Amino acid sequence: MDMYTILVVDDDADIRSGIEIYLRNEGYAVVQAENGEEALALLATTEVHLIILDVMMPKLDGIQATFKIRAERNIPIIMLSAKVEEADQILGLSVGADDYMTKPFRPLELLARVKSQLRRYMTLGTYAVENNAATIDVGDLSINVETKQCFVSGNEVKLTPLEFQILTLLMQHPGRVYPIDAIYEAVWQEPAYNAANIVAVHIRKIREKVEANPKNPQYVKVVWGVGYKIEQP
Repeated sequence: MDMYTILVVDDDADIRSGIEIYLRNEGYAVVQAENGEEALALLATTEVHLIILDVMMPKLDGIQATFKIRAERNIPIIMLSAKVEEADQILGLSVGADDYMTKPFRPLELLARVKSQLRRYMTLGTYAVENNAATIDVGDLSINVETKQCFVSGNEVKLTPLEFQILTLLMQHPGRVYPIDAIYEAVWQEPAYNAANIVAVHIRKIREKVEANPKNPQYVKVVWGVGYKIEQP
């Protein structure tokens, strides 16, 4: 496998070391940081392909760190937290995390999610490439699956890896309604379970970035009780 570098951020040294052991056994390179400030400093000097990020940390917590990272980068972020409430999960996804795991977690499940996120990140645009289309246009909305860029009226907007894949899936077939579970299973590549809120959070973030009026969207439409679609204006 290719050598990917993973940044593990947690104020608990034992947790960082434990995660590193499992990751290195799978062939990944690992760098560590004990808070968000250290993580941002490392990202400025080190090529990182995925971040495992704790929520509750001193100096700069995981929520604040994710917000700052997303302003510059689309690296996959798996958020870890002792908070198990659904509202906490939604908050983490809302600020740009790609996945959310509660502590204590099973190391093998974390590894599976790492592999899944890296696969998506390193092969973004799979859906469109399979259809021999490097660029997909719907009205003034355009995505380039080779450069992993999204444009609205010629202006680039930054999407997270999951946002990009959801939008790519929907834009492949304008007018086609994708059920929520189908979106989740196609993009997350795992069986859908309580997927409605997770997908809705990502759809909301996409709308905030590509729609002139997110509350009255022109492109990303909901079909109540069914799912979502891209509408050709």
